[in-house]
Amino acid sequence: MLIGSYSPVLAFISLCVAILASYTALDLTGRIATARGRAAYLWMAGGALAMGVGIWSMHFIGMLAFKLPIALAFDGPLTLLSLLIAILSSGFALWLVSQPRLPALQLALGALVMGAGISAMHYCGMAALKMQPGIDYDPTLFGASLAIAVGASAAALWIAFRLRRNTPYVRLARSGAAVIMGLAIVGMHYTGMAAANFSQGSFCGALGSGLSGKGLDNLVLVTSLAVLSIALLTSLLDARLEARTAVLADSLSQANQELVQLALHDTLTGLPNRVLLADRIDQAMHKATAEGGCFALMFIDLDGFKPVNDAFGHHMGDQLLREVALRLREDLRSQDTLARIGGDEFVLLVQLAEPDDALQVASRQVSLMSLPFRVAGHDLLISASLGIVLYPGNGQTAEELLMNADAAMYHAKGAGKNGHSFFDASMNNNALKQLQLLQDLRQALEQQQFRLYYQPKFDALKGTPVGAEALLRWEHPEEGLLLPDKFITLAEKTGLIIPIGDWVLNEACRQMRLWYEQGYQHWRIAVNLSALQFCHAGLVDSVAGALERHQLPANSLTLEITETTAMNDADASMAVLQQLSDMGVDLSIDDFGTGYSSLMYLKRLPANELKIDRGFVRDLEHDSDDAAIVSAIVALGQALGLRIVAEGVETDMQQNFLTRLGCDSLQGYLLGHPLPAERFMADIDRLKQQAAS
Repeated sequence: MLIGSYSPVLAFISLCVAILASYTALDLTGRIATARGRAAYLWMAGGALAMGVGIWSMHFIGMLAFKLPIALAFDGPLTLLSLLIAILSSGFALWLVSQPRLPALQLALGALVMGAGISAMHYCGMAALKMQPGIDYDPTLFGASLAIAVGASAAALWIAFRLRRNTPYVRLARSGAAVIMGLAIVGMHYTGMAAANFSQGSFCGALGSGLSGKGLDNLVLVTSLAVLSIALLTSLLDARLEARTAVLADSLSQANQELVQLALHDTLTGLPNRVLLADRIDQAMHKATAEGGCFALMFIDLDGFKPVNDAFGHHMGDQLLREVALRLREDLRSQDTLARIGGDEFVLLVQLAEPDDALQVASRQVSLMSLPFRVAGHDLLISASLGIVLYPGNGQTAEELLMNADAAMYHAKGAGKNGHSFFDASMNNNALKQLQLLQDLRQALEQQQFRLYYQPKFDALKGTPVGAEALLRWEHPEEGLLLPDKFITLAEKTGLIIPIGDWVLNEACRQMRLWYEQGYQHWRIAVNLSALQFCHAGLVDSVAGALERHQLPANSLTLEITETTAMNDADASMAVLQQLSDMGVDLSIDDFGTGYSSLMYLKRLPANELKIDRGFVRDLEHDSDDAAIVSAIVALGQALGLRIVAEGVETDMQQNFLTRLGCDSLQGYLLGHPLPAERFMADIDRLKQQAAS
């Protein structure tokens, strides 16, 4: 009997190749498990090739490591057949572990098929030697090799199935499993080799026509390692790309969630906004229609929020709104919705068992709002006015319900605030009128429906005109001429006061330029600024633009701001007023005496004029307190070096009293009514003629 031997180096290399092939197979099962459609079949085909080449190369290198006293070679077709068997067996294994489930019976059958395939590859490779006489196999070792092949296949299939998902430490687990699988495959091969007996005088029939020669082992090794490395590298790169794709997908999902949050929620309080509220109302209406039941919609507007915001600043106002939102949410159930739809306006959607339950909920919310709020060390007191609508009954759409709830809220405010009011159909007329007026107001600028009327100002001592105050009027196509008290509040609430205010500035400067060219260079045109205009960042630029556009000297323009507006944020007001003063514009503190001025700030304001409120002038003849207040205001203005203007002069007694006190100029119906520019000048000319005669 011929005694064979092994090259230790090649035997060790065959073990390394088996371990690498096992790891590649385990990694490829992970690729196949996560792939979908055509990609899964491509990975399966590529994996079968790489795994088959790896197992076969381990076998072939092991065969090359085997040495007999005679020369050996391998039959080409049989060797290629053994490679094909290895590839097909590997493909079957990868297909099996890619299934959703791997029950015990399926695992056993798969192990038998794969074990048979590996055994067939091995013994087909042995047959490629074409030994004469044939190889005699020891039955015990031969059976052991088959058992090892089936057992190794079962273990390999189970491990591959368990480790196909990417879990924490999966690569470490695959490495350990690859070592075990590699040892099992090598054990099967060398057990099969140990079962082979070669008779004395045997010779290799493939010698001469088969594969042989020096360097064949190196060629097989390099080729197999290249195939395995390419497959493994491709798998690793794909895994990294998949991981990055997963991270990108998570980032996109998170960004999408954030966009949805921003689109549907109020950024200040985190409450649902108007868009999400409308959807919740629609859902509640559908539920009530389909299942019965009812709900209430409560429009909540804070009473006294604006004075807090004005007195302490917007930062404190924002904090207060957050506290209001937290308190309103205290008693809410999961099926209720609280939304903030703008400013200090909230809407509460409450599911009700009975319509009468709405009264208890509304009373509770009013009571909660009347309790003090502790904000930044201050105890702030506000209240709330609630308008309530019920569904079914008070509207057919979300928009109609909200409009009716808004109308009921305004009714509650008109009834004294700090309370609630249920919607009544009679309220709808006013709500619709306000809505129509708002729509008309948006078109008024575009359609040039605004007009300026001018009320003259006269020198108190000489009685000569010294200028005029520009007063806004709206020539409504249906309602006729509307005074500011009919629409200014609405304009401020919607922000339309900014473009309207810019138009007033521009038109007043245009008219004053005409009078300036007519010889009235000593006149001043006065324009009122609303609180919203004064806080607007573009005010200084708007004033500068109007003056430059009409080539009007800055001191021909007087800007009137109320005392309350000037004192709202005194430091910020100081900065804006200083810019206007540096420009050369005259500044007047309007309605003086009605606010809460700090004399320390007042003396620092770059104002040129104080304007006494008409409320004090009106009762001069009958109220000694008003006379005393007017006297004090005049004395204060004179001490500060300011011009004093009194408005609302309607009687000779008022004119004489104010003139004696030392007022610089007077304004009122006694002296002249507000008129359009043409009639205004006609009136001035008439007064001139009377004075001349």
